[in-house]
Amino acid sequence: MSNPTVVIAGAGLAGATTAVELRERGFAGRILLLGAEEHHPYIRPPLSKEYLKGEGDVGDTYVKPGEWYPEHDVEFMPGTEAGSFDPGAHELFLTGGARLTYDSLVLATGARPRSLDVPGSGGGDVLRLRTIEDSQRLYAALEVGGRRVVVVGSGWIGMEVAAAARGYGNDVTVVGRQSVPLAGAIGPVLGDVFEQLHRDHGVRFVTGAVAAVEGGAGHAVVLASGERIPADLVVAGVGATPDVLVAERSGLTIQNGVLTDKGMRTSVEDVFAVGDLANPYLPAIGRHLRNEHWANAIAGGTVAARSILGERASYDDIPYFYSDQYDLGMEYSGYAPLAADARVVFRGDVDAREFIAFWLRDDRVVAGMNVNVWDVQDDIQRLIRSGDRLDPARLTDESVDLAAL
Repeated sequence: MSNPTVVIAGAGLAGATTAVELRERGFAGRILLLGAEEHHPYIRPPLSKEYLKGEGDVGDTYVKPGEWYPEHDVEFMPGTEAGSFDPGAHELFLTGGARLTYDSLVLATGARPRSLDVPGSGGGDVLRLRTIEDSQRLYAALEVGGRRVVVVGSGWIGMEVAAAARGYGNDVTVVGRQSVPLAGAIGPVLGDVFEQLHRDHGVRFVTGAVAAVEGGAGHAVVLASGERIPADLVVAGVGATPDVLVAERSGLTIQNGVLTDKGMRTSVEDVFAVGDLANPYLPAIGRHLRNEHWANAIAGGTVAARSILGERASYDDIPYFYSDQYDLGMEYSGYAPLAADARVVFRGDVDAREFIAFWLRDDRVVAGMNVNVWDVQDDIQRLIRSGDRLDPARLTDESVDLAAL
């Protein structure tokens, strides 16, 4: 194949990483990078962290400077969305009616934020956070301060927005369906650490389902219980779903996203899926696992590029993410399905919020989270990869060098 063409449908971090990796590994063919937004590819975590707190610039979020793409012969096509593709003809159909021929197609369509989907939630006072524009609108609404902000959703986005809102002096109420925030992600014990952190900063927590959002002079969030929470601003952080529309239209196997093998290959030859969309097979745990964190976008894009180049690539990165809230910083590595019912042990001072939490199954580390303790991620990931049985007493003993375990 003298001059193969790779079409990447989706210009988020995963799509951009695929393009960068192809070029850095010497791919000399044509690369078309299609983005639904007008921006060059950017990284989303700062939108709910540094940028939302007024500590960063939009330019800091870009994967590569704008000039990188023409300099490396990557044809960036902003404002361009895929509609479907014909596997037999190797043609991708765009929503505007045009078609592109490909040798390899990478689907990187990401995820779409869930809507609040209750009466009154379509108003302009109900904001969400996914794009740069979303973050800009939310920043403008929060930085004024002194407003009554109701955050619907007690996951990572909701908690980070709550922290930013309090930082500007707003009155903040978090409404969650779970009795403990973040319990679905890190369990109730660790979730309670974050809840108490927010309570210490004046955030109120309410458990319940939202029934409606009332506008007008009596703007409020109404719960199914009938309770009305006055609100000048409502932020919906109720999760996201993989954007599988193109994949469904084109006949790919869908199961909590697009199923792929360990090399990010889908059920159709020459078609790959990466990022939030993909549900790849992870040999380390012998199962498929989809996650929506930025490290996954980098790992999946890297593996897909290597697979396209004919290398024996395999998804072997351990899922990783981080969060910053008030004066608490944390990093997490591990396999959430294995950690869900695992034993949690602690190294350090939980009350002072300076500790490492380890999730153990049969005395093997399957996940670890460091809170205000730094430069330990390499050791945490090493312990996870080893699969060795460990003495929990030594693991939790701060006098024992973590690197020696």
